[in-house]
Amino acid sequence: MARTILFQIHWFLGITAGLVLAMMGVTGALMSFEDELITALNPGIVTVTPSDAAPLSAPALIERFRQQQPGARINRLVVERDPTRAAAVGYTVAGSKQRHRTFLDPATGAILGEPRGTRVFGVIEDLHRWLALPGHGNGLGRQITGIAALSLIYFALSGLYLRWPRRPLDWRNWLVLDWRMTGRNLYRALHAVVGGWVLIFYLVSAGTGLWWSYGWYRSGVQYLLSVERGPEGRGGGGGPRGGKEAAVDWPRAWAHFAAATRGRAYDSVTASARDGTTVQFRALLPNARHDRVSDDLSIDSRTGAIVSDLRYADRPLGTDITASVLEIHRGAYFGIVGRVAMMLASLTMPLFTITGLLLYIDRRRRKRALAAVPTPGHAAGTGDPTTIVAFASQTGSAERIARLTAQALPGARVMPIAALDAPTLAAATRLFVVASTYGEGEPPDAARGFARRMAEPAPDLPHLSYAVLALGDREYADFCAFGHRVDRWLHAAGARRLFDPVEADGDDADAQRHWQQQLGGLGARTDQPDWAPAPMAAWRLVERRMLNAGSAGAGAWHIALAPVDGAADWQAGDILEVLPRQDPARVAAFIAANGLPDTAATRASLMQRLLPADGDAPADPATLALLPHREYSIASVPAAGRVELIVRACRAADGFAGLGSGWLTEGAALDGVVQARIRSNPGFHAPADAATPLILIGNGTGLAGLLAHLRERASAGGAPAWLFFGERHPDHDDFHAAERHALAADGVLSRQAAAWSRLGHGHRYVQDAVAAAAADIAAAVAGGAAIYVCGSVAGMAPAVHAALAAILGDERLEAMLADGRYRRDIY
Repeated sequence: MARTILFQIHWFLGITAGLVLAMMGVTGALMSFEDELITALNPGIVTVTPSDAAPLSAPALIERFRQQQPGARINRLVVERDPTRAAAVGYTVAGSKQRHRTFLDPATGAILGEPRGTRVFGVIEDLHRWLALPGHGNGLGRQITGIAALSLIYFALSGLYLRWPRRPLDWRNWLVLDWRMTGRNLYRALHAVVGGWVLIFYLVSAGTGLWWSYGWYRSGVQYLLSVERGPEGRGGGGGPRGGKEAAVDWPRAWAHFAAATRGRAYDSVTASARDGTTVQFRALLPNARHDRVSDDLSIDSRTGAIVSDLRYADRPLGTDITASVLEIHRGAYFGIVGRVAMMLASLTMPLFTITGLLLYIDRRRRKRALAAVPTPGHAAGTGDPTTIVAFASQTGSAERIARLTAQALPGARVMPIAALDAPTLAAATRLFVVASTYGEGEPPDAARGFARRMAEPAPDLPHLSYAVLALGDREYADFCAFGHRVDRWLHAAGARRLFDPVEADGDDADAQRHWQQQLGGLGARTDQPDWAPAPMAAWRLVERRMLNAGSAGAGAWHIALAPVDGAADWQAGDILEVLPRQDPARVAAFIAANGLPDTAATRASLMQRLLPADGDAPADPATLALLPHREYSIASVPAAGRVELIVRACRAADGFAGLGSGWLTEGAALDGVVQARIRSNPGFHAPADAATPLILIGNGTGLAGLLAHLRERASAGGAPAWLFFGERHPDHDDFHAAERHALAADGVLSRQAAAWSRLGHGHRYVQDAVAAAAADIAAAVAGGAAIYVCGSVAGMAPAVHAALAAILGDERLEAMLADGRYRRDIY
């Protein structure tokens, strides 16, 4: 909860104070080397050609200036030891409070003029200090910049807490920026990593910036440093630029200063009029690293009395800090390296405003996507307690998919994963978890409590079946780490996987549709539109023939589709997504039942839309949702130039042809066009090393996914494979028997075992054939073989898994799953 509150405050201040801080950062960076820039822009004004004549004394310069500017009131004089540097005079004119600055030739006292760029930097300073708003230092602008400085301290400290890595002692987690990242990950990395680089600089900048914003802060710092409160100027002793107007006796003050400092050498002396008739002298020591490395004297110009005399060598640390607040603020206190570092840190300020805004926009986009999916009526505390959909969400993506999942599972309860307590898990029989991984393998903030509970001994959950959709980002090393951690925890508790964890890379539309299809195989609603629609391409139906003529079971068909544009690529294990069309007979019945006009346009529109289960048409049938896609394992390899499928013809509950199977086996015309696309399925791709032996296990149309691997081995070479296959009867349901025998003759297929459920003898189911080969399978796995399973999620997949666990042991099977040597494509 604390983390969530800190984050909410962090982003709220970011979108409000962030723009102000960006302005202050850029203007502060521009001011870092103001004196050097003014000098470079003004040869002949700020710098002069050395003269053979001795430079004039300060009183003489004052007299020459008064002769040229009668009526001007001097409030500051800067005299340089360097003969190439002009003297500077700050003054006001009668009847005006506007401060002016001009330069004098040190040898003649001639006015050289106001340097170029001074007014520009004046505006920059006004923007930096009070946003150039009316009221100057006493107006609203000063309060805004003060609040911005406080916000910067909060950003630095809360950001440090929010990004604290799991391995804080590894310096790479703090300082290394991975430039391979893109999009949202890059924005977050820039925000966090660069924030770590500049953290100290921002704390110093904000901490010193508050000196000029709040008197209570200034007093508090002085109290903590045991410093007597002094004038409230720009940097602990210095007044506003140009000093205060006062009637002072400059020659007398300067004469007493010269007497008091006789024998001392200074690079420059700055005399500023203070309250009454007092003049403050700041004498810069030779080779000083910043402008506050100085001896400071205050002299009453009327009496010549020394009011104060504080040498730099005698200055206590606390006094030095308060006297050098401006130099600390701009980094000069730490020499030229500090100035450059503070300037660069200031220039990065807009980076945080921009990346923070981009992250905020992305977050709002995800929140809008979440809001577009209504919360199911069966939220936590209502609905069927035996079917639970739990989510662990950081930005709303996991919660959105969890809501869609609950909508697909009638009566399911949806709840945050933190609500999964012992009684809830004890009552549930099916659990579907949608879990995000945040950053470097971290759980979402709201799931941290549940993550801590997972560190405790696992409960006993043998009654529970579950599935996990793990959301993550492959740009991070710990991809989907929290989702896999939840999966391992449930498995260790004795719960049974319904299917292997589905991994989603960011907003991976393919993974979302795959999850949706897996739910459909478990009896979830199949009348929902695709959660993440994808563009389809044109494929031509070039072949269609029945594989099991005379079978007592539903027809199985060999389907071949060729890309219309001639370009397509895939790997063994990939999936073909097909956009189906309605059974024309179903459309005709719908039109007749609802009295719709029986036109070609109406039929064409309804052919591609989900028809209401109750048969009632809306006022405008065009508002009906579009049909979702259907998935089929690809049996061919790219060298064939076409995708080949094995499709079981199904009948829907209303008696009409199934959407996908009906379209491919009956509806689509031979040589007609079918809309489809290839979806990569890396979880079922072949091993990287072709020398890895394969143990292929499947039933029914699952042979398609296995056949692709056999054909790939036949084409590209590699270790031989074993095949365990189950169907109804060898006389009618021995799909692609001739090709399998040819593969065996060529040595690609070194062992086959078939199970026929209606034969009456021998192995009845494929899991029986697997169990009978236990010793050989164990030996093959010990020799490095990989196991691939393809077929139905109901019945076959769990039974085969149980048989393999009995042969190899659950721990070894889990290790193979983690290593990619046990892969399943079940539906």
